[in-house]
Amino acid sequence: MRFFLIIIVLFLLVSCENKKQNRATNFSTHFEATDGTETATYDQVVDFYLKLAREFPEINIQTVGETDSGYPLHLVTYSKDGDFDFKKIANTKATILINNGIHPGESDGIDATMLLYRDLALGKIEAPENTVLITIPIYNIGGSLNRNSTTRANQNGPKSYGFRGNAKNYDLNRDFIKADTKNAKAFAEVFHLVNPDIFIDNHVSNGADYQYTLTHLFTQHNKLGGDLGTYLHQEMMPQLEASLTNINWYITPYVNVFNQVPEKGFSQFMDHPRYSTGYTTLWNTFGMMVETHMLKPYKQRVEGTYHLMQQMILIAEKDKKKIKELRNNATTNYSDLVHYPITWAIDTSQTSTLNFKGFEADKIKSEVTGFNRLKYDRNRPFTKEVIYQNYFKPIDSVIIPEAYVIKKGWTKAINLLKLNAIEHSILKRDTTIIVDAYQISDYKTQKQAYEGHYPHYNTKVESSTKEVLFSEGDVLVPTNQKGIRYLLETLEPSAKDSFFNWNFFDVILQQKEGFSPYVFEDEALIMLQNDDKLKSAFETKKTEDQAFADNWYAQLDWLFKRSEHYEPAHMQYPIYRILKN
Repeated sequence: MRFFLIIIVLFLLVSCENKKQNRATNFSTHFEATDGTETATYDQVVDFYLKLAREFPEINIQTVGETDSGYPLHLVTYSKDGDFDFKKIANTKATILINNGIHPGESDGIDATMLLYRDLALGKIEAPENTVLITIPIYNIGGSLNRNSTTRANQNGPKSYGFRGNAKNYDLNRDFIKADTKNAKAFAEVFHLVNPDIFIDNHVSNGADYQYTLTHLFTQHNKLGGDLGTYLHQEMMPQLEASLTNINWYITPYVNVFNQVPEKGFSQFMDHPRYSTGYTTLWNTFGMMVETHMLKPYKQRVEGTYHLMQQMILIAEKDKKKIKELRNNATTNYSDLVHYPITWAIDTSQTSTLNFKGFEADKIKSEVTGFNRLKYDRNRPFTKEVIYQNYFKPIDSVIIPEAYVIKKGWTKAINLLKLNAIEHSILKRDTTIIVDAYQISDYKTQKQAYEGHYPHYNTKVESSTKEVLFSEGDVLVPTNQKGIRYLLETLEPSAKDSFFNWNFFDVILQQKEGFSPYVFEDEALIMLQNDDKLKSAFETKKTEDQAFADNWYAQLDWLFKRSEHYEPAHMQYPIYRILKN
Protein backbone atom coordinates (compact mmCIF):
# COMPACT_ATOMS: atom_id res chain seq x y z
CA MET A 1 0.00 0.00 0.00
CA ARG A 2 2.77 2.40 0.93
CA PHE A 3 4.50 1.61 -2.36
CA PHE A 4 1.39 2.62 -4.32
CA LEU A 5 1.10 5.89 -2.35
CA ILE A 6 4.69 6.75 -3.27
CA ILE A 7 3.95 6.02 -6.93
CA ILE A 8 0.86 8.25 -6.84
CA VAL A 9 2.80 11.11 -5.20
CA LEU A 10 5.58 10.84 -7.76
CA PHE A 11 3.02 10.78 -10.54
CA LEU A 12 1.37 13.95 -9.21
CA LEU A 13 4.72 15.70 -8.86
CA VAL A 14 5.70 14.81 -12.43
CA SER A 15 2.28 15.90 -13.67
CA CYS A 16 2.61 19.28 -11.90
CA GLU A 17 6.08 19.79 -13.32
CA ASN A 18 4.89 18.91 -16.81
CA LYS A 19 1.97 21.31 -16.39
CA LYS A 20 4.37 24.10 -15.37
CA GLN A 21 6.57 23.37 -18.38
CA ASN A 22 3.56 23.33 -20.69
CA ARG A 23 2.37 26.65 -19.26
CA ALA A 24 5.81 28.14 -19.76
CA THR A 25 5.80 26.91 -23.35
CA ASN A 26 2.33 28.35 -23.93
CA PHE A 27 3.56 31.75 -22.80
CA SER A 28 6.83 31.91 -24.70
CA THR A 29 7.41 35.18 -26.53
CA HIS A 30 8.29 35.96 -30.13
CA PHE A 31 11.61 37.27 -28.83
CA GLU A 32 12.41 33.85 -27.35
CA ALA A 33 11.11 31.95 -30.38
CA THR A 34 13.60 33.84 -32.59
CA ASP A 35 16.50 33.33 -30.16
CA GLY A 36 16.53 36.99 -29.24
CA THR A 37 16.82 38.38 -32.77
CA GLU A 38 13.30 39.78 -33.27
CA THR A 39 10.83 41.90 -31.36
CA ALA A 40 7.12 41.22 -31.10
CA THR A 41 4.67 43.08 -33.32
CA TYR A 42 1.92 45.21 -31.82
CA ASP A 43 -0.68 42.45 -32.33
CA GLN A 44 1.63 39.83 -30.80
CA VAL A 45 2.20 42.03 -27.74
CA VAL A 46 -1.51 42.64 -27.13
CA ASP A 47 -2.38 38.97 -27.70
CA PHE A 48 0.34 37.89 -25.28
CA TYR A 49 -0.97 40.09 -22.44
CA LEU A 50 -4.58 39.07 -23.15
CA LYS A 51 -3.55 35.42 -22.76
CA LEU A 52 -1.73 36.17 -19.51
CA ALA A 53 -4.73 38.06 -18.13
CA ARG A 54 -7.10 35.20 -19.00
CA GLU A 55 -4.87 32.61 -17.32
CA PHE A 56 -3.57 34.45 -14.26
CA PRO A 57 -5.75 36.38 -11.78
CA GLU A 58 -2.69 38.45 -10.80
CA ILE A 59 -2.74 40.17 -14.20
CA ASN A 60 -5.30 42.66 -15.49
CA ILE A 61 -5.47 44.37 -18.87
CA GLN A 62 -7.56 47.42 -19.72
CA THR A 63 -7.67 50.23 -22.27
CA VAL A 64 -7.39 53.94 -21.52
CA GLY A 65 -7.97 56.82 -23.90
CA GLU A 66 -7.19 57.03 -27.59
CA THR A 67 -4.03 57.46 -29.65
CA ASP A 68 -3.41 59.08 -33.01
CA SER A 69 -3.24 55.59 -34.53
CA GLY A 70 -6.92 55.00 -33.83
CA TYR A 71 -6.10 52.36 -31.23
CA PRO A 72 -6.46 52.86 -27.47
CA LEU A 73 -3.60 52.60 -25.00
CA HIS A 74 -3.43 49.31 -23.15
CA LEU A 75 -2.58 49.24 -19.47
CA VAL A 76 -1.42 45.94 -17.95
CA THR A 77 -1.16 45.54 -14.18
CA TYR A 78 0.55 42.84 -12.12
CA SER A 79 -0.74 42.68 -8.54
CA LYS A 80 0.10 39.57 -6.53
CA ASP A 81 -3.11 39.69 -4.53
CA GLY A 82 -5.28 40.47 -7.57
CA ASP A 83 -6.27 43.94 -6.35
CA PHE A 84 -6.48 46.43 -9.24
CA ASP A 85 -8.09 49.37 -7.45
CA PHE A 86 -5.43 52.04 -8.04
CA LYS A 87 -6.70 54.39 -5.33
CA LYS A 88 -6.56 51.59 -2.78
CA ILE A 89 -3.19 50.39 -4.05
CA ALA A 90 -1.72 53.90 -3.73
CA ASN A 91 -2.36 53.80 0.02
CA THR A 92 -0.87 50.37 0.66
CA LYS A 93 1.63 49.42 -2.04
CA ALA A 94 4.49 50.92 -3.99
CA THR A 95 3.61 51.36 -7.65
CA ILE A 96 5.94 51.24 -10.64
CA LEU A 97 4.76 52.45 -14.05
CA ILE A 98 6.79 51.07 -16.98
CA ASN A 99 6.49 52.80 -20.35
CA ASN A 100 7.61 50.95 -23.47
CA GLY A 101 7.85 51.79 -27.13
CA ILE A 102 7.71 55.58 -26.92
CA HIS A 103 10.28 55.19 -29.69
CA PRO A 104 9.24 51.81 -31.13
CA GLY A 105 12.59 51.25 -32.83
CA GLU A 106 13.96 51.12 -29.29
CA SER A 107 12.01 47.96 -28.53
CA ASP A 108 14.10 46.41 -25.74
CA GLY A 109 11.62 47.26 -23.00
CA ILE A 110 8.69 45.85 -24.97
CA ASP A 111 10.16 42.35 -24.95
CA ALA A 112 11.80 42.60 -21.53
CA THR A 113 8.52 43.58 -19.84
CA MET A 114 6.68 40.69 -21.49
CA LEU A 115 9.27 38.31 -20.04
CA LEU A 116 9.06 40.00 -16.63
CA TYR A 117 5.27 39.72 -16.37
CA ARG A 118 5.32 36.12 -17.61
CA ASP A 119 8.00 35.08 -15.12
CA LEU A 120 6.16 36.75 -12.25
CA ALA A 121 2.93 35.01 -13.19
CA LEU A 122 4.60 31.60 -13.49
CA GLY A 123 6.55 32.02 -10.27
CA LYS A 124 9.90 31.83 -12.04
CA ILE A 125 10.98 34.90 -10.05
CA GLU A 126 9.76 35.95 -6.64
CA ALA A 127 6.62 38.07 -6.78
CA PRO A 128 6.71 41.39 -4.92
CA GLU A 129 4.46 41.55 -1.86
CA ASN A 130 4.35 45.34 -1.54
CA THR A 131 4.82 46.52 -5.10
CA VAL A 132 2.37 46.65 -8.01
CA LEU A 133 3.64 46.84 -11.59
CA ILE A 134 1.76 48.71 -14.28
CA THR A 135 2.95 48.87 -17.88
CA ILE A 136 1.97 50.57 -21.09
CA PRO A 137 3.12 47.72 -23.39
CA ILE A 138 3.53 49.97 -26.44
CA TYR A 139 2.93 53.71 -26.06
CA ASN A 140 3.63 54.79 -29.65
CA ILE A 141 1.23 52.43 -31.38
CA GLY A 142 1.31 54.28 -34.70
CA GLY A 143 5.09 54.13 -34.80
CA SER A 144 5.03 50.45 -33.86
CA LEU A 145 2.72 49.64 -36.77
CA ASN A 146 5.04 51.56 -39.14
CA ARG A 147 7.54 48.71 -39.14
CA ASN A 148 10.84 48.69 -41.04
CA SER A 149 14.43 47.44 -40.82
CA THR A 150 16.43 50.50 -41.81
CA THR A 151 15.62 53.68 -39.88
CA ARG A 152 17.74 52.83 -36.82
CA ALA A 153 20.99 53.40 -38.69
CA ASN A 154 23.34 52.73 -35.76
CA GLN A 155 21.45 49.96 -33.95
CA ASN A 156 22.42 46.28 -33.67
CA GLY A 157 19.05 44.55 -33.98
CA PRO A 158 16.30 43.52 -33.81
CA LYS A 159 15.66 42.51 -37.40
CA SER A 160 12.66 44.82 -37.80
CA TYR A 161 11.07 47.41 -35.56
CA GLY A 162 8.79 50.43 -35.44
CA PHE A 163 9.47 54.04 -36.40
CA ARG A 164 10.30 56.90 -34.03
CA GLY A 165 7.49 59.22 -35.12
CA ASN A 166 3.92 58.40 -34.17
CA ALA A 167 0.93 58.22 -36.53
CA LYS A 168 1.15 62.02 -36.98
CA ASN A 169 4.97 61.92 -37.05
CA TYR A 170 5.40 63.47 -33.59
CA ASP A 171 8.24 62.42 -31.34
CA LEU A 172 6.18 61.52 -28.29
CA ASN A 173 9.08 62.09 -25.93
CA ARG A 174 8.82 65.80 -26.62
CA ASP A 175 5.06 66.06 -26.24
CA PHE A 176 4.26 65.69 -22.54
CA ILE A 177 3.67 69.41 -21.92
CA LYS A 178 2.29 70.69 -25.22
CA ALA A 179 0.19 67.50 -25.68
CA ASP A 180 -0.38 67.86 -29.41
CA THR A 181 -1.13 64.14 -29.70
CA LYS A 182 -3.92 61.92 -28.46
CA ASN A 183 -1.13 59.69 -27.11
CA ALA A 184 0.04 62.40 -24.70
CA LYS A 185 -3.50 63.05 -23.51
CA ALA A 186 -4.04 59.32 -22.92
CA PHE A 187 -0.74 59.13 -21.04
CA ALA A 188 -1.87 61.93 -18.73
CA GLU A 189 -5.04 59.94 -18.01
CA VAL A 190 -2.96 56.86 -17.21
CA PHE A 191 -0.48 58.74 -15.07
CA HIS A 192 -3.07 60.41 -12.88
CA LEU A 193 -5.09 57.20 -12.64
CA VAL A 194 -2.06 55.23 -11.46
CA ASN A 195 -0.13 57.95 -9.55
CA PRO A 196 3.10 55.92 -9.68
CA ASP A 197 5.82 56.15 -7.07
CA ILE A 198 8.46 55.15 -9.64
CA PHE A 199 8.38 55.65 -13.40
CA ILE A 200 10.61 53.74 -15.83
CA ASP A 201 10.79 54.64 -19.53
CA ASN A 202 12.71 52.07 -21.60
CA HIS A 203 14.92 53.37 -24.43
CA VAL A 204 18.03 52.61 -26.51
CA SER A 205 20.86 55.16 -26.61
CA ASN A 206 22.67 56.91 -29.40
CA GLY A 207 26.18 58.32 -29.03
CA ALA A 208 29.56 56.95 -28.02
CA ASP A 209 30.86 53.38 -27.86
CA TYR A 210 31.73 51.83 -24.47
CA GLN A 211 31.62 48.52 -22.62
CA TYR A 212 28.27 48.92 -20.85
CA THR A 213 25.03 47.40 -22.08
CA LEU A 214 23.02 49.43 -19.57
CA THR A 215 22.98 53.14 -18.82
CA HIS A 216 20.52 55.04 -16.65
CA LEU A 217 19.11 58.50 -16.96
CA PHE A 218 17.50 59.43 -13.65
CA THR A 219 15.74 62.74 -13.38
CA GLN A 220 18.19 65.47 -12.35
CA HIS A 221 18.39 65.34 -8.56
CA ASN A 222 18.86 69.09 -7.90
CA LYS A 223 15.84 69.87 -10.07
CA LEU A 224 13.80 67.25 -8.24
CA GLY A 225 15.00 68.96 -5.09
CA GLY A 226 14.79 68.57 -1.32
CA ASP A 227 14.62 65.20 0.38
CA LEU A 228 13.32 63.63 -2.82
CA GLY A 229 16.44 64.66 -4.74
CA THR A 230 18.72 63.58 -1.90
CA TYR A 231 17.15 60.13 -1.70
CA LEU A 232 17.31 59.70 -5.48
CA HIS A 233 20.95 60.78 -5.67
CA GLN A 234 22.34 59.18 -2.52
CA GLU A 235 20.20 56.06 -2.11
CA MET A 236 18.05 54.91 -5.01
CA MET A 237 20.60 55.37 -7.78
CA PRO A 238 23.57 53.86 -5.85
CA GLN A 239 21.39 50.91 -4.79
CA LEU A 240 20.44 50.19 -8.39
CA GLU A 241 24.04 50.44 -9.59
CA ALA A 242 25.34 48.19 -6.79
CA SER A 243 22.62 45.55 -7.16
CA LEU A 244 23.21 45.24 -10.90
CA THR A 245 26.98 45.09 -10.43
CA ASN A 246 26.46 42.23 -7.94
CA ILE A 247 24.84 40.16 -10.70
CA ASN A 248 27.46 41.21 -13.28
CA TRP A 249 25.35 43.77 -15.09
CA TYR A 250 27.47 46.91 -15.01
CA ILE A 251 25.71 50.22 -15.49
CA THR A 252 26.74 53.86 -15.85
CA PRO A 253 24.93 57.18 -16.16
CA TYR A 254 23.70 58.00 -19.66
CA VAL A 255 26.68 58.99 -21.77
CA ASN A 256 25.68 62.47 -22.85
CA VAL A 257 28.14 63.10 -25.70
CA PHE A 258 27.92 63.51 -29.47
CA ASN A 259 30.87 62.57 -31.66
CA GLN A 260 33.21 62.98 -28.67
CA VAL A 261 34.98 60.47 -26.44
CA PRO A 262 33.41 60.02 -22.98
CA GLU A 263 36.74 60.01 -21.12
CA LYS A 264 36.96 63.76 -21.64
CA GLY A 265 34.07 64.00 -19.22
CA PHE A 266 30.39 64.65 -19.75
CA SER A 267 27.38 66.16 -18.03
CA GLN A 268 24.09 64.75 -16.87
CA PHE A 269 21.21 65.18 -19.30
CA MET A 270 18.70 67.76 -18.04
CA ASP A 271 15.24 66.24 -18.37
CA HIS A 272 12.98 69.23 -18.92
CA PRO A 273 9.22 68.68 -18.54
CA ARG A 274 8.78 68.01 -22.25
CA TYR A 275 10.39 64.60 -21.64
CA SER A 276 8.65 61.72 -19.91
CA THR A 277 10.72 61.73 -16.71
CA GLY A 278 10.68 65.52 -16.57
CA TYR A 279 6.90 65.44 -16.77
CA THR A 280 6.32 62.64 -14.26
CA THR A 281 8.58 64.15 -11.62
CA LEU A 282 6.42 67.29 -11.59
CA TRP A 283 4.23 65.17 -9.31
CA ASN A 284 7.19 63.93 -7.24
CA THR A 285 7.40 60.58 -8.97
CA PHE A 286 10.91 59.13 -9.13
CA GLY A 287 11.66 59.01 -12.85
CA MET A 288 14.27 57.05 -14.75
CA MET A 289 14.97 56.33 -18.39
CA VAL A 290 16.76 53.10 -19.21
CA GLU A 291 19.13 53.62 -22.12
CA THR A 292 20.63 50.37 -23.40
CA HIS A 293 23.61 50.63 -25.72
CA MET A 294 22.62 50.52 -29.38
CA LEU A 295 25.67 48.53 -30.52
CA LYS A 296 25.23 45.60 -28.13
CA PRO A 297 23.37 42.50 -29.43
CA TYR A 298 19.61 42.76 -29.12
CA LYS A 299 19.26 39.70 -26.91
CA GLN A 300 21.81 41.11 -24.47
CA ARG A 301 20.03 44.48 -24.34
CA VAL A 302 16.66 42.90 -23.60
CA GLU A 303 18.11 40.71 -20.85
CA GLY A 304 19.82 43.72 -19.29
CA THR A 305 16.56 45.70 -19.30
CA TYR A 306 14.81 42.75 -17.65
CA HIS A 307 17.36 42.57 -14.83
CA LEU A 308 17.30 46.33 -14.29
CA MET A 309 13.53 46.36 -13.85
CA GLN A 310 13.75 43.37 -11.52
CA GLN A 311 16.28 45.17 -9.33
CA MET A 312 14.14 48.31 -9.25
CA ILE A 313 11.25 46.20 -7.96
CA LEU A 314 13.46 45.01 -5.10
CA ILE A 315 14.35 48.61 -4.23
CA ALA A 316 10.67 49.56 -4.23
CA GLU A 317 9.90 46.59 -1.97
CA LYS A 318 12.59 47.56 0.52
CA ASP A 319 12.05 51.33 0.50
CA LYS A 320 8.28 51.49 0.02
CA LYS A 321 7.58 53.34 3.25
CA LYS A 322 10.36 55.89 2.72
CA ILE A 323 9.42 56.53 -0.92
CA LYS A 324 5.79 57.19 -0.05
CA GLU A 325 6.66 59.47 2.87
CA LEU A 326 9.05 61.49 0.74
CA ARG A 327 6.44 61.96 -1.98
CA ASN A 328 3.72 62.94 0.49
CA ASN A 329 5.98 65.44 2.26
CA ALA A 330 7.20 67.06 -0.94
CA THR A 331 3.89 68.74 -1.79
CA THR A 332 3.77 70.41 1.63
CA ASN A 333 7.38 71.51 1.27
CA TYR A 334 6.64 73.23 -2.05
CA SER A 335 3.68 75.11 -0.61
CA ASP A 336 6.01 76.64 1.99
CA LEU A 337 8.50 77.96 -0.58
CA VAL A 338 8.66 81.60 -1.69
CA HIS A 339 10.67 81.15 -4.90
CA TYR A 340 10.63 78.42 -7.54
CA PRO A 341 13.65 77.90 -9.84
CA ILE A 342 12.79 77.91 -13.55
CA THR A 343 16.23 78.04 -15.19
CA TRP A 344 19.17 75.76 -14.43
CA ALA A 345 22.86 75.57 -15.32
CA ILE A 346 25.64 73.10 -14.59
CA ASP A 347 27.25 73.74 -11.21
CA THR A 348 30.96 73.59 -12.10
CA SER A 349 31.96 73.72 -8.44
CA GLN A 350 30.74 70.15 -7.87
CA THR A 351 31.38 67.00 -9.87
CA SER A 352 31.35 63.23 -9.48
CA THR A 353 33.98 60.76 -10.66
CA LEU A 354 33.05 57.63 -12.60
CA ASN A 355 35.21 54.54 -12.96
CA PHE A 356 34.20 54.43 -16.58
CA LYS A 357 34.55 51.31 -18.72
CA GLY A 358 35.19 52.48 -22.24
CA PHE A 359 37.14 51.76 -25.40
CA GLU A 360 40.12 53.69 -26.70
CA ALA A 361 39.40 55.76 -29.76
CA ASP A 362 41.48 57.40 -32.46
CA LYS A 363 41.01 60.26 -34.86
CA ILE A 364 41.80 58.96 -38.31
CA LYS A 365 41.31 60.38 -41.79
CA SER A 366 37.88 59.64 -43.25
CA GLU A 367 37.88 57.85 -46.59
CA VAL A 368 34.51 59.49 -47.26
CA THR A 369 35.01 63.16 -46.41
CA GLY A 370 38.78 63.47 -46.15
CA PHE A 371 38.39 65.03 -42.70
CA ASN A 372 39.27 63.44 -39.38
CA ARG A 373 36.72 60.95 -38.03
CA LEU A 374 36.28 59.19 -34.70
CA LYS A 375 36.87 55.42 -34.58
CA TYR A 376 36.62 53.24 -31.45
CA ASP A 377 38.78 50.14 -30.98
CA ARG A 378 37.04 47.39 -28.98
CA ASN A 379 40.31 45.52 -28.71
CA ARG A 380 41.54 48.29 -26.40
CA PRO A 381 39.12 48.40 -23.44
CA PHE A 382 39.93 50.59 -20.44
CA THR A 383 38.65 51.61 -17.03
CA LYS A 384 39.41 55.25 -16.32
CA GLU A 385 38.32 57.92 -13.91
CA VAL A 386 35.99 60.26 -15.77
CA ILE A 387 34.57 63.55 -14.53
CA TYR A 388 30.77 63.54 -14.50
CA GLN A 389 28.98 66.88 -14.09
CA ASN A 390 25.78 65.88 -12.36
CA TYR A 391 25.12 68.93 -10.18
CA PHE A 392 22.97 71.80 -11.41
CA LYS A 393 22.15 75.15 -9.84
CA PRO A 394 19.23 77.52 -10.38
CA ILE A 395 20.10 80.75 -12.18
CA ASP A 396 16.63 82.25 -12.35
CA SER A 397 13.48 81.86 -10.28
CA VAL A 398 9.98 83.26 -9.86
CA ILE A 399 7.96 84.23 -6.81
CA ILE A 400 5.33 81.56 -6.27
CA PRO A 401 1.88 83.17 -6.40
CA GLU A 402 -1.08 82.17 -4.31
CA ALA A 403 -3.10 81.56 -7.45
CA TYR A 404 -3.35 82.13 -11.19
CA VAL A 405 -6.36 83.58 -12.99
CA ILE A 406 -6.98 82.49 -16.58
CA LYS A 407 -9.57 84.10 -18.79
CA LYS A 408 -12.05 81.53 -20.03
CA GLY A 409 -11.23 81.98 -23.71
CA TRP A 410 -7.83 80.30 -23.39
CA THR A 411 -9.32 76.83 -23.64
CA LYS A 412 -6.24 74.94 -24.81
CA ALA A 413 -4.35 75.78 -21.62
CA ILE A 414 -7.41 75.29 -19.42
CA ASN A 415 -8.19 71.89 -20.92
CA LEU A 416 -4.64 70.70 -20.27
CA LEU A 417 -4.90 71.80 -16.65
CA LYS A 418 -8.10 69.79 -16.33
CA LEU A 419 -6.51 66.78 -18.02
CA ASN A 420 -3.68 66.91 -15.51
CA ALA A 421 -6.01 66.85 -12.49
CA ILE A 422 -5.31 70.47 -11.56
CA GLU A 423 -7.71 71.78 -8.93
CA HIS A 424 -9.49 74.96 -9.98
CA SER A 425 -12.69 76.92 -9.54
CA ILE A 426 -14.85 79.02 -11.84
CA LEU A 427 -15.68 82.65 -11.08
CA LYS A 428 -19.44 82.89 -10.58
CA ARG A 429 -19.68 86.62 -11.25
CA ASP A 430 -17.70 89.44 -12.82
CA THR A 431 -14.97 90.34 -10.34
CA THR A 432 -12.23 92.97 -10.14
CA ILE A 433 -9.01 91.55 -8.70
CA ILE A 434 -5.66 93.17 -7.95
CA VAL A 435 -3.14 91.00 -9.79
CA ASP A 436 0.48 90.74 -10.78
CA ALA A 437 0.44 91.12 -14.57
CA TYR A 438 3.20 90.16 -17.01
CA GLN A 439 4.10 92.06 -20.15
CA ILE A 440 6.29 90.08 -22.57
CA SER A 441 9.34 92.30 -22.93
CA ASP A 442 11.59 90.06 -25.03
CA TYR A 443 11.81 86.58 -26.51
CA LYS A 444 13.64 84.63 -29.20
CA THR A 445 12.05 82.11 -31.57
CA GLN A 446 13.61 79.03 -33.13
CA LYS A 447 13.99 79.39 -36.88
CA GLN A 448 13.49 75.70 -37.65
CA ALA A 449 10.36 73.70 -36.97
CA TYR A 450 10.52 71.53 -33.87
CA GLU A 451 7.78 69.00 -33.19
CA GLY A 452 5.10 71.01 -34.93
CA HIS A 453 6.13 74.32 -33.36
CA TYR A 454 8.57 77.19 -33.59
CA PRO A 455 9.22 77.40 -29.85
CA HIS A 456 10.26 80.57 -28.06
CA TYR A 457 13.23 80.80 -25.70
CA ASN A 458 15.04 83.38 -23.56
CA THR A 459 11.65 84.84 -22.73
CA LYS A 460 11.71 87.92 -20.53
CA VAL A 461 8.79 89.60 -18.77
CA GLU A 462 8.06 92.85 -16.98
CA SER A 463 5.77 92.68 -13.99
CA SER A 464 3.27 95.28 -12.77
CA THR A 465 0.37 95.45 -10.33
CA LYS A 466 -3.01 96.06 -11.94
CA GLU A 467 -6.71 95.99 -11.24
CA VAL A 468 -8.21 93.64 -13.80
CA LEU A 469 -11.88 92.95 -14.39
CA PHE A 470 -12.43 89.21 -14.74
CA SER A 471 -15.64 87.77 -16.11
CA GLU A 472 -18.02 85.11 -14.93
CA GLY A 473 -16.57 81.82 -16.14
CA ASP A 474 -12.90 82.77 -15.82
CA VAL A 475 -10.74 80.19 -14.05
CA LEU A 476 -9.06 80.56 -10.65
CA VAL A 477 -6.21 78.10 -10.04
CA PRO A 478 -4.65 77.89 -6.54
CA THR A 479 -1.01 76.82 -6.34
CA ASN A 480 -1.37 75.06 -2.98
CA GLN A 481 -2.03 71.64 -4.52
CA LYS A 482 -0.24 68.51 -5.73
CA GLY A 483 0.18 69.94 -9.21
CA ILE A 484 2.06 73.05 -8.07
CA ARG A 485 5.18 72.22 -10.06
CA TYR A 486 3.17 71.53 -13.21
CA LEU A 487 1.49 74.92 -12.81
CA LEU A 488 4.75 76.80 -12.36
CA GLU A 489 6.49 75.03 -15.25
CA THR A 490 3.63 75.65 -17.67
CA LEU A 491 2.13 79.01 -16.63
CA GLU A 492 5.33 80.96 -15.94
CA PRO A 493 6.25 82.22 -19.43
CA SER A 494 10.00 82.25 -18.77
CA ALA A 495 10.08 78.53 -17.86
CA LYS A 496 11.73 76.31 -20.47
CA ASP A 497 8.60 74.35 -21.38
CA SER A 498 5.96 76.94 -20.57
CA PHE A 499 2.76 77.09 -22.56
CA PHE A 500 3.97 80.49 -23.80
CA ASN A 501 7.23 79.06 -25.12
CA TRP A 502 5.24 76.31 -26.88
CA ASN A 503 3.33 79.02 -28.81
CA PHE A 504 -0.02 78.70 -26.98
CA PHE A 505 -0.36 82.51 -26.79
CA ASP A 506 1.32 83.72 -29.97
CA VAL A 507 -1.71 85.81 -30.95
CA ILE A 508 -0.78 88.34 -28.24
CA LEU A 509 2.52 88.96 -30.02
CA GLN A 510 0.82 90.49 -33.04
CA GLN A 511 -0.47 94.05 -32.82
CA LYS A 512 -4.01 94.19 -34.20
CA GLU A 513 -4.54 97.95 -34.55
CA GLY A 514 -2.09 100.43 -36.03
CA PHE A 515 -1.92 103.99 -37.36
CA SER A 516 -1.53 105.91 -40.57
CA PRO A 517 1.53 108.14 -40.23
CA TYR A 518 0.05 111.13 -42.02
CA VAL A 519 -2.86 111.12 -39.55
CA PHE A 520 -1.00 110.30 -36.35
CA GLU A 521 1.75 112.88 -36.98
CA ASP A 522 -0.49 115.70 -35.76
CA GLU A 523 -1.52 113.84 -32.59
CA ALA A 524 2.08 112.85 -31.89
CA LEU A 525 3.07 116.50 -31.94
CA ILE A 526 0.30 117.39 -29.49
CA MET A 527 1.41 114.56 -27.18
CA LEU A 528 4.96 115.95 -27.07
CA GLN A 529 3.77 119.50 -26.55
CA ASN A 530 1.55 118.52 -23.61
CA ASP A 531 3.87 116.07 -21.82
CA ASP A 532 7.35 117.28 -20.86
CA LYS A 533 8.38 113.88 -19.44
CA LEU A 534 7.38 112.11 -22.63
CA LYS A 535 9.22 114.68 -24.73
CA SER A 536 12.37 114.32 -22.61
CA ALA A 537 12.29 110.52 -22.92
CA PHE A 538 11.71 110.80 -26.66
CA GLU A 539 14.67 113.14 -27.18
CA THR A 540 16.92 111.00 -24.95
CA LYS A 541 16.13 107.88 -26.95
CA LYS A 542 16.96 109.66 -30.21
CA THR A 543 20.27 110.77 -28.71
CA GLU A 544 21.22 107.33 -27.39
CA ASP A 545 19.86 105.15 -30.19
CA GLN A 546 21.14 106.12 -33.64
CA ALA A 547 19.02 103.53 -35.44
CA PHE A 548 15.96 105.02 -33.74
CA ALA A 549 17.07 108.53 -34.63
CA ASP A 550 17.42 107.53 -38.30
CA ASN A 551 13.99 105.85 -38.52
CA TRP A 552 10.98 108.18 -38.68
CA TYR A 553 8.46 105.35 -38.53
CA ALA A 554 10.09 103.82 -35.41
CA GLN A 555 9.79 107.21 -33.73
CA LEU A 556 6.09 107.50 -34.53
CA ASP A 557 5.52 103.89 -33.44
CA TRP A 558 7.29 104.60 -30.12
CA LEU A 559 4.92 107.47 -29.49
CA PHE A 560 1.87 105.49 -30.66
CA LYS A 561 2.65 102.78 -28.07
CA ARG A 562 2.46 105.48 -25.39
CA SER A 563 -0.80 106.88 -26.62
CA GLU A 564 -4.36 106.05 -25.58
CA HIS A 565 -4.83 104.26 -28.90
CA TYR A 566 -2.34 101.47 -28.20
CA GLU A 567 -4.19 98.21 -27.51
CA PRO A 568 -3.63 96.76 -24.01
CA ALA A 569 -3.72 93.16 -25.28
CA HIS A 570 -0.51 93.49 -27.31
CA MET A 571 2.29 91.58 -25.51
CA GLN A 572 0.05 91.27 -22.43
CA TYR A 573 0.41 87.75 -21.05
CA PRO A 574 -3.19 86.57 -20.54
CA ILE A 575 -2.61 84.61 -17.33
CA TYR A 576 -2.51 86.69 -14.16
CA ARG A 577 -1.01 86.06 -10.75
CA ILE A 578 -2.48 86.69 -7.32
CA LEU A 579 0.45 87.11 -4.97
CA LYS A 580 0.57 85.81 -1.42
CA ASN A 581 -0.03 88.35 1.34
